[in-house]
Amino acid sequence: MTTGPLSRHSLSPTKVGSTHPEDIRFEPFAAFPAGAVLAIVVGDPGKPGPYVVRVKVPGGTRLMPHTHPEDRIYTVMSGVFYIGFGATFDPDELHAYGAGSVVVLPRDTPHFHWAKSGEYVTQVTGTGPLGIDYLHSGDDPRGQTYG
Repeated sequence: MTTGPLSRHSLSPTKVGSTHPEDIRFEPFAAFPAGAVLAIVVGDPGKPGPYVVRVKVPGGTRLMPHTHPEDRIYTVMSGVFYIGFGATFDPDELHAYGAGSVVVLPRDTPHFHWAKSGEYVTQVTGTGPLGIDYLHSGDDPRGQTYG
């Protein structure tokens, strides 16, 4: 459920602050497949409290069925975000959301993603600690090595 160490280059949710897109730093995230990266924008998602992160997923990448222990709101920043619901990855169950779309995902909702038509970036808002639990242990990248 925990996500491991996260970068601490973010805005505080309790102080006035701002940033520019070019200052947002994407980094690999152990719970994501190779190539997918995460940037912390606001807060510390590893601790209790509000957070905002951005997730960039390269074209063709799949995030297999998983859940999150926290409620989330996804805003599509760029590309097309394909998400399906359920415990089994089923391409026929994917729903496409373009830039500007918002998806509300209550905690513990089984779902999956696919960067079917190319890279996408989503901004995720939630209240930490952030977590991701894959429904099938063989799908969890934290247990795999990439060559």
